[in-house]
Amino acid sequence: MLIGGVAMILAALAIPLVLLAASKAVSAQETAADTAVRLEPVQVSAPRLERDWLGSPAAIGLLEPEDVGMGRQGLQLDEYLNRIPGLQMQNRYNFAQDIRLSIRGFGARAPFGVRGLHIRVDGIPETLPDGQSQVDAIDLESLHRAEVIRGPSSTQYGNAAGGVVDLHTQRGRDLQGVQAKVDAGSHGLRRLGIKAGDRAGPWEYSISGWDLRYDGYRDHSRVEKRLLNAKLGYEFDDGAELQTVLRVLDAPDTQDPGALTRDEVREDRRQAREASLLRDGGQSAEQQTLGITYTRPLGADDELELRGFVSQRDFHNRLPFKGGGQVRYQRDHQGLGARYARETAAGGIPVLYAVGMDLAEQRDDRQRFDNLEGGIRGAQQFDQLERARSLGIFTQASLELTDRLNLVLGGRHDRLRMSVDDRFSDPGEDRSGRRDFREWSYRAGLGYAWAPGHQLYAQLGTSFESPTFTEFANPDGGTGLNPDLEPERARSLELGAKGFWGDTGRYELAVFTMQVRDEIVNYQSDSERDYYENSGRSRRHGLEAGASWHPVEPLRLTLAYTLSHYRFREFRDESGEDFSGKAFPGVPRQQLFAELDWQGPEGRFVTVDMLAVDRLYADNANTERVSGHVLTNLRLGRAWETGNTRVVPYLSVNNLFDQDYQSNIRINALGGRYYEPGPGREYGVGLSVQWR
Repeated sequence: MLIGGVAMILAALAIPLVLLAASKAVSAQETAADTAVRLEPVQVSAPRLERDWLGSPAAIGLLEPEDVGMGRQGLQLDEYLNRIPGLQMQNRYNFAQDIRLSIRGFGARAPFGVRGLHIRVDGIPETLPDGQSQVDAIDLESLHRAEVIRGPSSTQYGNAAGGVVDLHTQRGRDLQGVQAKVDAGSHGLRRLGIKAGDRAGPWEYSISGWDLRYDGYRDHSRVEKRLLNAKLGYEFDDGAELQTVLRVLDAPDTQDPGALTRDEVREDRRQAREASLLRDGGQSAEQQTLGITYTRPLGADDELELRGFVSQRDFHNRLPFKGGGQVRYQRDHQGLGARYARETAAGGIPVLYAVGMDLAEQRDDRQRFDNLEGGIRGAQQFDQLERARSLGIFTQASLELTDRLNLVLGGRHDRLRMSVDDRFSDPGEDRSGRRDFREWSYRAGLGYAWAPGHQLYAQLGTSFESPTFTEFANPDGGTGLNPDLEPERARSLELGAKGFWGDTGRYELAVFTMQVRDEIVNYQSDSERDYYENSGRSRRHGLEAGASWHPVEPLRLTLAYTLSHYRFREFRDESGEDFSGKAFPGVPRQQLFAELDWQGPEGRFVTVDMLAVDRLYADNANTERVSGHVLTNLRLGRAWETGNTRVVPYLSVNNLFDQDYQSNIRINALGGRYYEPGPGREYGVGLSVQWR
């Protein structure tokens, strides 16, 4: 296939160049005895042992402040995180379904929301105890940096088989002024935003608010969304720090155009599914989150971190079918956490270790009603109270065995209880129930610094992923928990290399193999509801490579390549059909991201990026093949500064070459309704004014 071939060729050229550049950097060090590689260490905290990125024997992708840039649509996370290898994303334009994030195949099956990954924003989890995450309450206008751990992460965060996405928004020290923005673009995109922040003595604050209106490319895809993000910090004289975070989401109108068949896409890419129009498919959501983090040094080598949060979400969903097609829930989510870290020595070996615990509770008051024509609520069909409680105790340790050799060990024990209280069935048919899980997770990583600024590493790890309440739905359509559904468990082996060449760039390379048993996969019933079953065993092999390089001062080149070979080893579904040996649906074989960024004189900038996505399958049987695509985006602008004022007008063109592609694929959809087409060429303009 042409697109897959282009991606493979570009990646094949990119990876040797990365390693060759690293080799030349090492040779330069060896031949210049009076000089050394000048490194700018990048600290990472997502692994729960704060240390520099290079010294962590794991695949950790980074988004830094210089990567955020101006001129993006700013609709979803993929615009910022595509530069991280191993992270694959779909569904930017259907806000009712939310973006789908996938790392090493985990999360690829999610029909909505995020599965298999642990999401954190400013230290506060957006992932529920049952394993589901929402990302619609993340302030992308204030996004400052991100760390993405790829691979089993249950030893750090429990119910997270695929990895961790740790996001951080701007603090007062990052803003130090007021900034107002206005954006407009194709398909009715309008956004107004303002943010401010400063630091005065021990106090620090930032606040950001914006309003988004977007009519959408397809019929019946309008969205209206507002978000407030506020942070207040205080530094005590003894070095302790208190950070408070408040996030408020109001999304009163988010339409769902639904998925189309292949023939419907050919007929009219922009049309909505007839049933979505008939029953007013879409949703509304409100969410409020308050989090507090307290960090205090207990001595020169000790640190204590305490964390607490509360979150409340009101949700109303209208699905494109009648029976139980309206879903409403009120959700309470709260939790506490503690972590103690210490630097010490054991037998003359420097040791950095951490111990801690995470406690979280989820309470969903959920009802279902018939969804009549026009989106009118009909008779009630379902009423249950869902509770999930999780307790995790973990420890991590890093041992500097020699100047070049570093060993990292970790372990965690999680207890998860999920229960439902059936308040709808007759007394003699009560389907209330409970499931309890106890899981151990382990990790061992070994890093070898083969040259200054370069490291080889190997890592072994285990992880688990429990079914969510949605996935626990009974296939018979009743209440209660599906008694046949079990958590999926994974074992992983990873080899990698990463490092810097001088102060001009950074590279990373990882290869992995993973075995997963009791894989949780979805299917659709005749009523078009999604249900889930365990698939037996699967095997995943992959390669991830990334590089960021400044060949000359104004230019920066970023590359990220992902190769995925994921197949079911043993999988016979309930109907008896055998899918053993089939490729995972929803995961492209290859993906390549490339970006060239030019920051010129007098505040001028031009950025061009390209995303090449290989073909994939839409169903377990691999009978529905979806073509790949290449998308190219352009952003440019100029900054003017007068006194304390900085003005930046900018222009963007997304899908520069007007390619037809699918923004999202609905896995194993009934009736061949797999496709959600993405928009053609889109234009955007914006203006940012900042006062310092």
